[in-house]
Amino acid sequence: MYDPKSTEVPPTFTYNDPNIGAPLGPPPAYNTATQSAVIIHNQPNVLYQTLIFGETPVRMTCTSCRADILTNTHYENGTFAWVACIFLVFVGLSLFCCLIPFCVNSCKDVVHTCPNCRVTVGRYDRIQ
Repeated sequence: MYDPKSTEVPPTFTYNDPNIGAPLGPPPAYNTATQSAVIIHNQPNVLYQTLIFGETPVRMTCTSCRADILTNTHYENGTFAWVACIFLVFVGLSLFCCLIPFCVNSCKDVVHTCPNCRVTVGRYDRIQ
């Protein structure tokens, strides 16, 4: 091992590779012309199943007539109304009190339809 305090000269190494220490030559030529890229933005595909339908009308494009619409909403009896009715029967309320969920819109499902072509475009189920 080499000791820096010693007066001995460190050993020299010889390389047999002829490319070491050779001049590299000129750098590669670069094209100075500017290139422009054309980016085409397509309209994203909207999946209407991912739209969040609620109790309020939704602005969307109708899947049937392709019109930009604000949906019409109406209420239909759904699973939640039936579950609430059966629960009221088991609680012991009278026969007529268990029919209240079928009369209250907050217990019913909301159906969204197109005002132009009257096609059902979505549904909000209280129990999913």
